Amino acid sequence: MNINLQEKFAEQYHKKAEAIYFTPGRVNLIGEHIDYNGGLVMPCAISLGTWVAIAPNNDGKFRFKSLNFDIETAANSNTVNEKDGNIWANYPIGVINEFIKDGKEINGLDFLFYGNIPIGSGLSSSASIEIATAYALNVYYNLGYDKFELVKIAKRVENDFIGLNSGIMDQFAVTFGEKDKAIVLDCETLKYKMVDIDLGNYVLAIINTNKPRELADSKYNERVAECQAALKLLNEEITLHYLCELNAEKFALHSHLISDEILLNRATHVIKENDRVHLAAKALSGGDLTAFGRLMYASHESLRTLYEVSGKELDAIIDFCSGYKHVIGARMTGAGFGGCAIALVEKGCEEDFAKQLTDYYVAQIGYPAGIHISEIGGGPTTL
Repeated sequence: MNINLQEKFAEQYHKKAEAIYFTPGRVNLIGEHIDYNGGLVMPCAISLGTWVAIAPNNDGKFRFKSLNFDIETAANSNTVNEKDGNIWANYPIGVINEFIKDGKEINGLDFLFYGNIPIGSGLSSSASIEIATAYALNVYYNLGYDKFELVKIAKRVENDFIGLNSGIMDQFAVTFGEKDKAIVLDCETLKYKMVDIDLGNYVLAIINTNKPRELADSKYNERVAECQAALKLLNEEITLHYLCELNAEKFALHSHLISDEILLNRATHVIKENDRVHLAAKALSGGDLTAFGRLMYASHESLRTLYEVSGKELDAIIDFCSGYKHVIGARMTGAGFGGCAIALVEKGCEEDFAKQLTDYYVAQIGYPAGIHISEIGGGPTTL
């Protein structure tokens, strides 16, 4: 963190913060658009994230300020069950509401948030804020929730309070992340395993397209419906609950049931992408970054041509990376239509990579991308 949050807290509230906490953001390394098809995802926590400083007050109010947003607000225990317009503070307000509904006695607190996750980039700034709040309250009041309970609380906030019908991967990844490890997570059963990642002579670059993502929600729902249509056709011959119950070899025996080319493309991506997650876990466990990099490129090509959720901005980034000799793998990450890409870049080449990618991207798109070098970080911590 490149700011002194304790100093900033004193400027805002004229007193010292009693505690400061950090929660990371996340990227999904591979396994895209298969969480709602019964497949596996492979997210990891990153070193970008959300810091929150807190101190008690004597008037029973919850005050929310942020160094990232001009809008600040306040609530009390009687109003935390109501959203305050469409502002960032609804995430911590929703968390406090869940704790109070669960019978926890939480008194007046002053909050100051700061985050270095690009907003709207697909790196889970909302989940980071939710878990940062939940973790801080849990530790500060010694409430005794375990990590999985915090994940479920944050998901309820996202689904019921904020009103977004999202899955559990984001909250799970930022809570369970461990340094230099990825999580292979089954989003249906929530069974997971940790996979060691030794990046060796490489670093993780996160490249934000800086493109607004207006299309993401509508196209996301469209893809969900297309996958359900493909599943229905396959169920004329076999019994499946999810597409990812098939691997590519078994799918080849039944793919003739899907005569619509678009539906066939969607199902093909889903099933092969799920296979790539298994292969990626094996490659990382064996320390084979080159093989993992090839899987990253294959994943992006599938998302671009079969699932059609990329776009000229993301494709420009991957096209540059594929021609830059110090990158061994790159792909879009997240829902697509903007957001971020990730790349494995050789150490010592970060500045040259950023300069050359910026020049290329500006020439292709007309404005610069945001480039962040990140470590694979751990979960929430008390500072």
